[in-house]
Amino acid sequence: MEFLEHLDPLLRSFWFIAIPASIIFIVQMIMTFTGTDSSDGLSADFDSDLSGGEAPFQLFSLRNLINFLLGFSWTGISFYNTISSKAMLITLAFAIGSLFIFLFFIIIRQVQKLAEDNSFKISNTINKTAEVYLTIPGNKKGRGKIMISVHGAFHELAAMTENDTIPSGTVVKVVRIDNNDILIVETI
Repeated sequence: MEFLEHLDPLLRSFWFIAIPASIIFIVQMIMTFTGTDSSDGLSADFDSDLSGGEAPFQLFSLRNLINFLLGFSWTGISFYNTISSKAMLITLAFAIGSLFIFLFFIIIRQVQKLAEDNSFKISNTINKTAEVYLTIPGNKKGRGKIMISVHGAFHELAAMTENDTIPSGTVVKVVRIDNNDILIVETI
C-alpha cells in the first residue's frame, strides 16, 4: 500500500476505510448469495432467548456498519478532488453513508413482502362475506356450501346457519366457526 503514504491524511483515511469495508462487503455478498450467511448449525456458548420477536432490521449491525462505511469512504474518495472544503466533504460522505443504510432498509422491507404467509387458515374467514354455493338448510339441520375469498384465493367451504334456509346465490357473512371446520353464516 505504498501509494497511500504520499496522500493527504483525510484521503488516506478514506482509503483505509474503503479497502477493508469493500472486502468485507464482497465476502458478505458472496455469503448471502450462496446462502452461507444464515446461522443454521451454529451454536453459542450461552443459553438465552435471543428471538426478541419480529426484528427484521437492526440499525446497529455489522452489515449496516459496512454499508455506511462503503458509502462514506467511497464518497470521500470520489469527491476529494471536487469538493475543496474538508468539512463539506465529510458531511456529504456522512450523508451518503446514511443514505446507504436507508436504501438497504428499503430493499429489506421489499424482500420481506415476498416472504408473506398466504397459507389458508379457516380463522381468516370470520367476518368476511361469501356467496352461498349450495343451499344452506335452516336451523342447523344440515350443511350447505359457500364460496369465500381469502387472500385472493377462492375456497369452497361447508357452512350452516342458525336462521332460516339460505338459497344459492345469497350473500352471507361468516359469524363464527364450529368444530374447527364448519362456518356459521347469516344473511346480510
